Amino acid sequence: MLSPIEVTLIKELGKGKYSVDEAAKKAGIKRDTVLKASYLLQEKGYAEVITEVTRRYFLTDEGKMYLDRGLPEEKLVKLLEDTNDIKELQQKMGKVEFGIALGWLRKKGAVEIRDGKIKLVKKPEFKEKEWLRAIAEGKKIGENELKTLLKRKLIDFDEDKEIYVLIKDVPEVEICEYISDLTPELIKSGKWKNKKFLKYDIGVPAKDIFASKLHPYERIIRECRRIFLEMGFTEIKGNYIQPAFWNFDALFQPQDHPARDMQDTFYLEKYVGLNKELEDSYVERVRETHENGWITGSTGWGGKWDFNKARQLVLRTHTTAITIHYLALNPEPPVKAFCIDRVYRRETIDSTHLPEFDQLEGVVLDRGVGFKHLLGMLREFFIKMGFEDVRFRPGYFPYTEPSVEPEVYVEELGWIELGGAGIFRKEVTEPLGIKGKVLAWGLGIGRLAMLRLGMKDLRKLYQPDLGWLRDCPVVRR
Repeated sequence: MLSPIEVTLIKELGKGKYSVDEAAKKAGIKRDTVLKASYLLQEKGYAEVITEVTRRYFLTDEGKMYLDRGLPEEKLVKLLEDTNDIKELQQKMGKVEFGIALGWLRKKGAVEIRDGKIKLVKKPEFKEKEWLRAIAEGKKIGENELKTLLKRKLIDFDEDKEIYVLIKDVPEVEICEYISDLTPELIKSGKWKNKKFLKYDIGVPAKDIFASKLHPYERIIRECRRIFLEMGFTEIKGNYIQPAFWNFDALFQPQDHPARDMQDTFYLEKYVGLNKELEDSYVERVRETHENGWITGSTGWGGKWDFNKARQLVLRTHTTAITIHYLALNPEPPVKAFCIDRVYRRETIDSTHLPEFDQLEGVVLDRGVGFKHLLGMLREFFIKMGFEDVRFRPGYFPYTEPSVEPEVYVEELGWIELGGAGIFRKEVTEPLGIKGKVLAWGLGIGRLAMLRLGMKDLRKLYQPDLGWLRDCPVVRR
């Protein structure tokens, strides 16, 4: 015996294969009803539900660039006509692009490396450009070619799923009246007696409903913020544009440090006038600390400290510029503060690096704190973020001593470093009048988010990929 909706579907459609939308239109019933009836008929062997997945491939930004400008290995082969010295080629191409080009040329068996020189042993083919052009024009290419382009992240794809119902030959059937919804009227009247109830199949797929939700990256940022607020910290903010004084000098970074180089820092053309209060107090003590150590017990960096370099405006390279300024204005312990905000560096864009990213910075100022408190606090944070295995590896930073790099263990990836931490040196705290020890740390939230979301490409966090955003689950902790 079949229910009315099953009989309706068979009679109105007849034998054949129909999409769910087509079946709904022809039978004059709702899409969800078609799905329900189709799965019931499939259980009885009168129909078959078929799901077909269609992929639509498209070029990524990197793929478009290579199609327009040429592949990295293509560029390297041209440069080999002038020089075969690895260092010279790295300077001309940049380390990242050179590494990509050399890797693919070696994979193609086109080059050999000896004594820091690259030798072209055969002329390579650059069929990837043909494949990229075909994808751009909407043409099909082979599975192996698709795998190669996907591996190089030169293409990506969207998937379309279509459900079909295949009606088979069916015998004459008897219609049985089922109760699908038990209403108060049916209960009061007693009409439900001696009737069959339609079974509810939770395995039948329903119509997708895309409810509004926070971006997964924003959820992780809010989770980090909540953890530190629960631990008694105060959240602080600051300007994106900072004098080099607060970004570098106040942190005892020498004025010839590589981090100040134009390759790492975005400089603005105009200077900023440090106000009278700074010139009279902080600046003079910081200058002496850099030149001779002032009264900190250090010998300083030597040389002459240039006030004009300290006045240069930069897009902050780390949020430590905000926390150190906050401590200078609040030098009396206890202080517990953190900052989650955007920072900027001259980075080559790839799967793990962006020129702007979010950083989580924190400081604790007190007289009775030490290195073990720093490690304990960071361990507690990572455990609350869902990482069970945490360890600390010795590190080096110009403004902390001792310094460590916290790492978490991730299955299939191993130990992953997530930032830096340490105790501010006296050369940092004493010139600013900060009283007590300062525990400090800085963590990259982007990398943290990649691990939490199981991603391999940091750029995906900022792309408008609706399919990924819809499928990404909301994890309630």
